[in-house]
Amino acid sequence: MTYVVGENCIKCKHTDCVEVCPVNCFYEGPNTLVIHPEECIDCGLCVPECPVDAIFAEGDLPEAQAAFLELNAELAQEWPNISKRKDPLPDAKQWNGVPDKLQYLAR
Repeated sequence: MTYVVGENCIKCKHTDCVEVCPVNCFYEGPNTLVIHPEECIDCGLCVPECPVDAIFAEGDLPEAQAAFLELNAELAQEWPNISKRKDPLPDAKQWNGVPDKLQYLAR
């Protein structure tokens, strides 16, 4: 099992989670993060650090966000690794909880 960054990270991109990851399995895109499923050790340390509740255990991923399991795996192959905290996107607070954000995913 792995952890998965879900839809609510899009346009928010808080990076508190990357600071606590012992294996640096987060990868950074233009407006979201993803977790490399083959590098994740299932420790769960990242989950409570996410201020927008965008990280799920694979088994707890909401059915409506099932596509994010594959998206995380795909995009982790393309995007650079991130291991240090950065500021969230400037309008992150306005995007927290907005539904249907997959259409805004920037690759």
